[in-house]
Amino acid sequence: MFSFFKKKSEKEKLEKKFKKLMQEWHQLSSINRAASDKKFAEAQEIADLINNMKDEAA
Repeated sequence: MFSFFKKKSEKEKLEKKFKKLMQEWHQLSSINRAASDKKFAEAQEIADLINNMKDEAA
């Protein structure tokens, strides 16, 4: 009911950061290819961390 009082888990924080990086990557993809590739690489690192967290939980 009061989800705004609930603290975010590490996984939720990483997912939010991943989503933000993917949005930045998409915006940069038509402007600056080098910066776009850098954002995509950062997003992939976050995705790997999220996948590792899922594997550890299982």
